[in-house]
Order: sequence, then C-alpha cells, then structure tokens
Amino acid sequence: MNTESKTIIDVRSPQEFQGGHADGAINIPLDRLTNEVGEIKNMRKPIVLCCASGNRSGMAQVLLHQVGIESYNAGPWFEAENFKI
Repeated sequence: MNTESKTIIDVRSPQEFQGGHADGAINIPLDRLTNEVGEIKNMRKPIVLCCASGNRSGMAQVLLHQVGIESYNAGPWFEAENFKI
C-alpha cells in the first residue's frame, strides 16, 4: 500500500519527528490527538499510526477507534511506509 492510499500520522513529539520520519507522514503528537479528531476524520483512510516503538501509536489507535476512525498501529515510524493492511 502506498502513501497515496493512506494517511500516516506520527504521534511522536515534534522534536522526534524532526529527527526523522516516514515519507509523507504528518506529525500529530499523542497529547494533541483528541484535539485533532475532527481534522483526522476528514483525512484519507485508512489512518496508519506510528511512533518510536509502537507504544504511543497503539494508544493513539485505541483513541481513534473509540471515535469510529479506521486506524492501524504500524509500530516504529521507519516501518510505516511499508505497512500492509
């Protein structure tokens, strides 16, 4: 699946994101995710979440699932581009 058919959201801090991120990823830190739900609902689906290890993106996936947004935890950011659903 290429980045044209999904949205990659990196939930790490802006500083971590600046240090490297998946091609085409957007940065919405986990602590701001609930404030951005309205915007996320309008993004291309599915939503693929990533972070440094998969822990924060796992928490983000649970949050988005609770509000009815199709999302998947890709784990580490460097695996998000090639994540298969």
